[in-house]
Amino acid sequence: MTFKTTKLRDAITFALVAGATGFAGTGVAFAQDQDQSSTTAASDTTTLDRIEVTGSRLKRSEIEGAMPVTVIDRAQIDASGEVSVADYLRTTNFNSVGQFRPQSGSSAQAGAFADLRGLGGQRTLVLIDGHRAPKAPFSAGSGTDLNAIPLAAVERIEVLTDGASAVYGADAVGGVINLILRKDYNGAQVTVGHSSPKWGPTDEASILFGVSGDRGHIVGGFSHNRRAMIYTNSRPWGGTPGASTYGNNYVSVDADGNLVNSNYVNGIDTYNPVPGGCTNENFYILPANGRCVYDFNAVAADEASYGNKAFFLNGEVQINDDWSTYFSTNVTNATSFGRYAPTPGVVAIAPNTVQNVGPADSTMYLYHRFAAAGNRDNETDANVYDIMLGFRGAVNDSVDVDAGVRYNTYRYNEFGRNYIVGSLAEQAINDGSYNIFDPGSTPIDVLNSIKATITRNSVFTTKEAFGSVTFNDVFEMGGGSAGLVVGGEFRKEDYADIYDSLSSAGVVLGSSGASSGGGREVSSVYAEMLLPFTSTLEADIAGRYEKYSDYGSNFAPKVALRWHPIDSLTLRGSVGRGFVAPTLDVITQETAFSADPVVDPATCAFYGQPDVNLCDRAGGNQVDAYREKAEGLGAEESSQYSLGLVWDATDWLNFTVDYWNIKIEDRIAYFSSQKLIDIDNGDDPTPAPGAPCSLTRDPRRGNAVVEIHNCYFNQGIVKTDGVDFAARTNFDLGDAGKLTNVLQASWQNKYTIDGGVDQVGLQGFPSTRATLNNQWSRGDWGVGYVARYIGSNGTGSSSTDSYLTHDLQASVELPWNAKFTVGVNNVTDKLPQLIGYDGRPFNFYLYDAYGRTPYARYEQRF
Repeated sequence: MTFKTTKLRDAITFALVAGATGFAGTGVAFAQDQDQSSTTAASDTTTLDRIEVTGSRLKRSEIEGAMPVTVIDRAQIDASGEVSVADYLRTTNFNSVGQFRPQSGSSAQAGAFADLRGLGGQRTLVLIDGHRAPKAPFSAGSGTDLNAIPLAAVERIEVLTDGASAVYGADAVGGVINLILRKDYNGAQVTVGHSSPKWGPTDEASILFGVSGDRGHIVGGFSHNRRAMIYTNSRPWGGTPGASTYGNNYVSVDADGNLVNSNYVNGIDTYNPVPGGCTNENFYILPANGRCVYDFNAVAADEASYGNKAFFLNGEVQINDDWSTYFSTNVTNATSFGRYAPTPGVVAIAPNTVQNVGPADSTMYLYHRFAAAGNRDNETDANVYDIMLGFRGAVNDSVDVDAGVRYNTYRYNEFGRNYIVGSLAEQAINDGSYNIFDPGSTPIDVLNSIKATITRNSVFTTKEAFGSVTFNDVFEMGGGSAGLVVGGEFRKEDYADIYDSLSSAGVVLGSSGASSGGGREVSSVYAEMLLPFTSTLEADIAGRYEKYSDYGSNFAPKVALRWHPIDSLTLRGSVGRGFVAPTLDVITQETAFSADPVVDPATCAFYGQPDVNLCDRAGGNQVDAYREKAEGLGAEESSQYSLGLVWDATDWLNFTVDYWNIKIEDRIAYFSSQKLIDIDNGDDPTPAPGAPCSLTRDPRRGNAVVEIHNCYFNQGIVKTDGVDFAARTNFDLGDAGKLTNVLQASWQNKYTIDGGVDQVGLQGFPSTRATLNNQWSRGDWGVGYVARYIGSNGTGSSSTDSYLTHDLQASVELPWNAKFTVGVNNVTDKLPQLIGYDGRPFNFYLYDAYGRTPYARYEQRF
């Protein structure tokens, strides 16, 4: 065994990971090599090294395998101008509906989660060097927090756009994202960069160092990146005042529970403003209904800030000619800061008290914004520790062994300031010490007496042992030797998500929290066999069995075929099954409260917004919602197949086309507040779930929704399919340099749940995403132009037009072993349309609103 790479291996690896120097190649060289089972290098003395690619445990020398793997190399990442793994992956076509980004007002404020095919983070498996990345405990059901992975440590990103449960186990239904860390690096490099968009500037800095030689390699570094918080009032649309009913309004209820002394609008009971109580900053009277509302846009943040600091180190050292030991460690600190508008809440004022302005003997319910107590500021701090140690080697010429252990833990802490304890606020209002007629005049000691700092402490720890044995020459077939790998893994997962006692008790206004926690053990065995029937036809057969200590077991098989009838054409296909295990947060969670924003005609009308579209654009109305614990959940089961071809039309032109089809049964369905409302209104054909899900309307309030109970359980079928296409050109222009072009597009045909309305084309679900990447280089100079396209989505007045942005970049290699890069992303300053989505003025997952983003980066190599 040797660690010194050959030129031939480097060439093959480059072809695998780049295809061309353009964006997101699919691991395809522009001209297929001849049959590798019988061909040697030109010297007839060096054979092709075997290398492992995402989607298979077997190493092989063929450049194009039976499964579609898109490989993004470091040059392509740098050319994007992005500074984080999350920001880069958000731009890729396979994230059909975008992906979660850090945002204020969310319990996952700090997170960013991949979402291949629109199937969700829980169905997208993220790996680091072929092993599961640490899970985020604050959103364990969403999988890996991409913001906690340092981009500076990543050499390339491999995206398998096919199911892979037979190889990697649970969750690999929508696909696999494998982050390959940097290795084989000699020297040192310092990188600094800055971007200056209109909103949310970023900074980046990293130090990379490495030594490699015949006996091994060590690569390490430090990195830091951050993005600033973006306030709503800094956006163009932030100048439009928000209009929350939680301003300073009341309703009065008599002893029989009837509304009295009501303000009627269109024959519907609505709220009365507190007399003289709408003069403090950001409070105003809404002309449409005379209500005292609060302008939350004046103080809240749209997007939370985040930062990432990391140290990483990995290496491999040769013990003897046959054996080596390898290690990898990563320590990351990720932080975020978000600002929400001051705490809203409902407080009961007893009959005949000094601040009860309702009729005698009536109870006054005050819908109030505690602005005098300050904004709700949430800070998060997370630390991720990930370490792996392993050994690999050869027992003989045909048997390889790989075994190791791994430990990772993701520890997350959250602090929220200026929240209000409901019972204490109610007491202060009833005794008159908190002045509802002029809240700003309330003494500071009174305000401090009703405030609380809320906390959340979470951890997800994984301990893992793994091992595999590869038999390279099991027996001879028409196309060469059959290969076999067998292996097993054992991991222990421990999870806890603990809220402070006041939040858990449900007495904190404007917040929710229900603790959860538990553990499980997962044992698995797997096997994969490569069968080269002829020099042009091979089959890859894989299967994996996993046993979970909490719910049961699953088996996932897969068969993939690769046919190479002529030198320029490869046909491939696969069929298999997969599964998604229920997550620990879902099956251990206590009941949790949330004030959910919803859009419902009756509720909108009651709150003074009879036009549902305007109500939607304003963010809907908040209702009391309770998320209930899941009981008796089993795994989701999937079946999927794919068909594709790779055609090297000429030595400068290459095409790939892949059709994919996924079906998920017994889906783990979450019935959100909006979904339950849509089912109740007949707008969603999904069968209504039973207990503990429920929805309560109040006929005395125009049949408005007043309380919702959410739930999870196995129900229904998800079906989706589509086509991925890529075309690449590679031109040698002689003295004029070199030019590469890559057009990559993904088209999603259908996405249905329980045979209902096709989601593709509806708001938030475009059918098409495409990227055109053009790179020109000549000597020390390089210029790039990238166009990114998101198809139209939505219907009627909620229709969003197609979205096209343009990025430019130029770079130069400097004589003192340095490189300087400047660029502008979104040159035309394109902003998303203001079509309300998920309680936001635009779709935060699919689009960004940073505007034109100039940036610069300097690299100094030593």
